[in-house]
Amino acid sequence: MKICRALFFDYYSLLTAKNSPTRKEGPQCPSVISMKASVNSQQKPPQKIRLDKAARKLILQYPDGEFSLPAEYLRVYSPSAEVRGHGASDGTLVTGKIHVGIEKVAAAGRYALQIFFDDGHDSGIYTWAYLRELCDEQEIKWQSYLAQLEAAGNGRDPDESAVKFIQ
Repeated sequence: MKICRALFFDYYSLLTAKNSPTRKEGPQCPSVISMKASVNSQQKPPQKIRLDKAARKLILQYPDGEFSLPAEYLRVYSPSAEVRGHGASDGTLVTGKIHVGIEKVAAAGRYALQIFFDDGHDSGIYTWAYLRELCDEQEIKWQSYLAQLEAAGNGRDPDESAVKFIQ
């Protein structure tokens, strides 16, 4: 007798973590776990995704508007472990990325984009929900990033460094 164990899930469920697994009987796998997602409008993929390499921007079109996300913004808010860290407070402040560009974008399954930056960074998987969050909170997140840079004495330009005068 062949035993078939599989875990089927909707990627949105992983993002929301609000749904609990439910057992579902299947013809080939008697005990298949599925998760039903509560997909809201912020988790749907954009209607259009356009990469403007010259302007170093990713343009996302949603039913309620178009958002233009600069490469630098996407790079410093990468969802990768390198940037976010592995724990709640392990994140790294990314500096000197004012000139970063995007080489290409690729689908990561049906739930996200992988962005390939020209500085070699490509390990972040930008889920539809996270991209929408970056769109909706762009001004707040950007101002927060600039404040963190200033507090750390760092800058956006890799060729510049802040000098603090001591009196």
